[in-house]
Amino acid sequence: MKPNLVEPIQSMGSDEESTGTGLAGTVASGDDLTISEMAAKFDVTPRALRFYESKGLLKPAREGRGRIYRRDDQQHLALILKGRKLGFTIVEIGEMIAAEEGHASPRALRMTREKCQEQIAHLEHQLAETTDALAELRRMLMALSR
Repeated sequence: MKPNLVEPIQSMGSDEESTGTGLAGTVASGDDLTISEMAAKFDVTPRALRFYESKGLLKPAREGRGRIYRRDDQQHLALILKGRKLGFTIVEIGEMIAAEEGHASPRALRMTREKCQEQIAHLEHQLAETTDALAELRRMLMALSR
């Protein structure tokens, strides 16, 4: 059983067949996406997809010079984007992907759990500071409104 270190990834779109043409005149089948379809679906640039591939986070199938992103790549990209939004580094996201695939060592799992705890504490601190700043601004606005 694989550990679930982050909340489950929700489906990122419909399960309908892709109607776009793939590279070299082929049609991406089922859940498979070309690089442009993948970029559009997740609102990222093709350059970002190539970057994540260069870091080993995505492993699209190759069709000639083109890339075909399968369902697991789409799930990984959703995890990457969620991880980036939550403030994790590329290396930490890589560890999370490895854990999701069942390839993480116990040490890596422990470090990932610790990093999640650290990030929670960091975000809670930021939230407290933001709440204090908002309260101060509201007090200033009230004083200026008199």
